[in-house]
Amino acid sequence: MTTPFTVLGRRIVRRDGPAKVRGEALYTADLAFTGLLHAAFVYAGRPHARILSIDTGAAAALPGVHAVLTAADAPPVRYGMFVKDRTLFATDVVRFEAEIIAAVAADTAEHAAAAAAAVHVVYEDLAPTIDVEAALDPAAQPVHAGWAGYATTAGVERGPNDCGHMTSVKGDVEAGFAAAELTLTETYTSDMVHAVPIEPHAVVAQWQGSAVTIWSTSQVPFPARAGVAETLQIPQSDIRVIVPHLGGGFGGKCDFHFEAHVALLARATRRPVRLVFSRREEFLATDKVRHATRIELTTGVRRDGTITARRARLVLDSGAYCGDALFATEIGLMMVAGPYRIPHLHAEVHTVYTNRTPAGSVRAPGGPQTCWAVEQHTDELAAMVGLDPVEFRRRNLVRTGDTGQTGQRFVSTSAVECLDRAVELATRSGHTGPDEGLGIAVGWWFSLSVPSGAYLKLNPDGTGTIITGAQENGSGSVMGLPLLAAEELGMAPESFSVLYQDTDSGPFDIGSAGSQTTFNNGRAVVEAAREVRDKLLDLAAERLEIDRSDLELAEGRVRVRGLPDRSLSIAELANWSQLIGSGSGTPPPLPEHDVSGCGGRLGYSAFSAPSFFCNVARVRVDPDTGVTTVPEVVAVHEFGRVLNPIGTEGQVEGGVVQAMGMALLEGSKYAGGHQLNPGLLGYKLVTTADAPRIVSEFLDDPVDQGGPYGAKAVGEPTVVGTTAAIGNAIAAATGRRVRTLPMTAERVWAVLQDPERGRGAVPEAGHHHG
Repeated sequence: MTTPFTVLGRRIVRRDGPAKVRGEALYTADLAFTGLLHAAFVYAGRPHARILSIDTGAAAALPGVHAVLTAADAPPVRYGMFVKDRTLFATDVVRFEAEIIAAVAADTAEHAAAAAAAVHVVYEDLAPTIDVEAALDPAAQPVHAGWAGYATTAGVERGPNDCGHMTSVKGDVEAGFAAAELTLTETYTSDMVHAVPIEPHAVVAQWQGSAVTIWSTSQVPFPARAGVAETLQIPQSDIRVIVPHLGGGFGGKCDFHFEAHVALLARATRRPVRLVFSRREEFLATDKVRHATRIELTTGVRRDGTITARRARLVLDSGAYCGDALFATEIGLMMVAGPYRIPHLHAEVHTVYTNRTPAGSVRAPGGPQTCWAVEQHTDELAAMVGLDPVEFRRRNLVRTGDTGQTGQRFVSTSAVECLDRAVELATRSGHTGPDEGLGIAVGWWFSLSVPSGAYLKLNPDGTGTIITGAQENGSGSVMGLPLLAAEELGMAPESFSVLYQDTDSGPFDIGSAGSQTTFNNGRAVVEAAREVRDKLLDLAAERLEIDRSDLELAEGRVRVRGLPDRSLSIAELANWSQLIGSGSGTPPPLPEHDVSGCGGRLGYSAFSAPSFFCNVARVRVDPDTGVTTVPEVVAVHEFGRVLNPIGTEGQVEGGVVQAMGMALLEGSKYAGGHQLNPGLLGYKLVTTADAPRIVSEFLDDPVDQGGPYGAKAVGEPTVVGTTAAIGNAIAAATGRRVRTLPMTAERVWAVLQDPERGRGAVPEAGHHHG
């Protein structure tokens, strides 16, 4: 791929790779401290109960135990991103099975576990709320009896078991259905899905006087710092959060988690304390899973395939607490229209409290399960009017000048271009084999537009240092920042080091969430580099006694155009003056839109710098067992402008494989409020042996209101479309449609035996049925 750049567009290997490959990189669980104590939590072990008494005496008396803390030892503060519905420790009521009752610090992990087992708690078990539709019944018992008194973010619309209700209204949906010649109604459900990073959650805390330093596996160190300050009632200036190398997150390490619990133990013992989760805890207690959903879609079309109207209803199982779930709520609401022209729309979404693991922002929150439902529905609409699925989409996809569900005007036709190119790549072989099928899915995604910041300085040896608040979760986004600085300053990317993941060093950044690092912090780095560039040119012009307009930066030097021998090295210039720049990364505004007819909207009512994609999956289904394999996936994405092809390819390949797991394997099984498969034996993941051949291609469509050089978000859209494409491919291969996610072998087999199984009784959201 040719680009107008010197550095950008080249295939550059990330700087942190060698240390990770060689096993030299240190993670939070690797950190050692003199006098280190080990933490363990006491969990409720039941989904819903009233706490009658807690006795910590026997636990505290055990050898090696230094502290046993409960709600009585923590400030009585309720916290939460949108709804302040949670406390650090359970007080009167337990609302899910991994609710934290107490925390222990002891000399060894074994001592801590023994003490946790010795804490005696008396409960009165209560009936758990499991079914989301039953929970929305006005007569249902509230999961939070005091819900009406909780503080909330302005604009949140709530009910007794609905921690967030939103609507999207465009046009007149009744008039749209009146204009339709055919109407289709379908319901799709999906199970809860876990992030499952290879590194479990870990936290270390150490106090020095009134200040605490916390090492954490957080994707969001600055919000984590704010959470510690809020819950412990101490100033943020007394809290430093450092993230060593992070072993993946996928959204499961977003938000504020267990940092305050460990800090409390460290303050009580005046010793450093470390918490490391087991894999079982990683499933039960991490309170950040992909929402189980129920999605009802009704769409009206003319016989020529033109969509006239859609009514949609989404119900998300938020589990015991709201957390950051309303991100998924509003994104899911935006996804129900897809990148299609739908002139009349009425959509609503409910985010429902149940007595299950709290849900939140797992990679592309609200995206894969909604796209899966919408795109299968799209194939069914095409069949209903007798059109090929590709042609049906081509007739309805948005083009330049069309408006979205809130009036956002599209400035690109790349949705159609992605479709055409993906189909071309996927059909080159010209045929499918026995029991094979091709499935297609299109979609769109946003670029999270939030504040960020960076500093850049040049060192006397001619190298540079980027100081950023951005967080590297393994995607390579932070490792890509030197490419941007190098492009601006005529230097090699290898000349730059990055100081990051320390709240005392870098300026504020929201963290590795929303695919925002390159989009926002990248702009900040470019801005800082341009300030340094101006200083370099001014200084060189003075030293060389020449007009700065005659100078250029290249190969680590400032030189006179046409006279390469007349130049100064960056090292020389950095020795003469302090060359420091800063960038704010001011976020671009959201596209113009109108939500005056909508309710409960919180800021995702338009998609900033939207990108488009098309995925085509080839599957093979064994009719005797229902086992589905995926030989190939084609993924065509429009990312605005690809800055580092090798990194972008890695994101696409990882997203495809992760989405394949969601499609065929990943789902939590529940009995009441208890997870039945909290571990990698019962919760299956795709392995390298299962991974398909992945054909990826990128279309350029840079935007003015985008990231650096017109780039758009990459990390999340790559995981959205493949699940939907596999669903349509299974239907193409078998003539049967599976309407519950994941589409396990058992579910596929059941539908092959009885097609009505795909249309019959809808399983409760989050419950795994064979």
